[in-house]
Amino acid sequence: MLRLKKIAITGGLSCGKSAVCRIFKEQGAYVVSADEIVHQLLSSDTNLGQEIVHLLGPSVLINQTLDRSRIAHIVFQDFELLKALEALVHPAVYRELDRNYQKQQHHPHLPSFFVAEIPLLFESGRQKNYDFIVAVVADEEICCHRFKEATGLNQIEFKKRMARQLPLIDKARLADYVITNNGTLLDLQQATLELYQEFINKN
Repeated sequence: MLRLKKIAITGGLSCGKSAVCRIFKEQGAYVVSADEIVHQLLSSDTNLGQEIVHLLGPSVLINQTLDRSRIAHIVFQDFELLKALEALVHPAVYRELDRNYQKQQHHPHLPSFFVAEIPLLFESGRQKNYDFIVAVVADEEICCHRFKEATGLNQIEFKKRMARQLPLIDKARLADYVITNNGTLLDLQQATLELYQEFINKN
C-alpha cells in the first residue's frame, strides 16, 4: 500500500493557514484542523472536558458547555495555566489527528495528501510526525488587522496571543516551505497551487 504523505500547515495568528488548507482540499487533499478537533473535544461530558473544568474552574462552563472565549481569557492572563491546559489538550489532539490519518490511509479512495492545520506544531514538538511542513506567514500589522476584523478583539489581545507562540521568523526558519500571505486571496491561491504541484511532483 502506498503511504499517504502527511503535510502540516502552521504559522501565526491570522496568517491565512485555513485559506491555504481550503485550497489544498479543493485539489484533492484530506484536510483536518487541530482547532476544530479542540472544539469537538471541549465538551464537559468528556474526560478531557472534566479535566479542563477541574483545572480552570466552573466559570468556563456555559449551559454545561466549555466556553472557548472564557478559557482563552483565563489562560492568556496566566502562563502557567496556559501550559497546564496545553499539557491536557495537545496529547488528545494528536491522538485524534493520528486516528484521522489511519482512517484515510486505509480509505478505498486515497486522497492526494493528508493535510493537518496545526498552529502550535513547533511549540508542541510534533514536527517530526510530518513529511513536509509549510509555514504561512505575513507581516504583523496585516495579521493584527485580520485578527481584529475576524474576532472583534483588540491589538492587546492579538499581542498576548502572539507572545505565547514561537516568532514567525522562527516558524519560517524551521519549516520546509514558506508561503508569504501579504497580498490578495488570488496571490495566496497562486502560491498555494504552485506548492501543491511541487508536492505532487515529489509524491
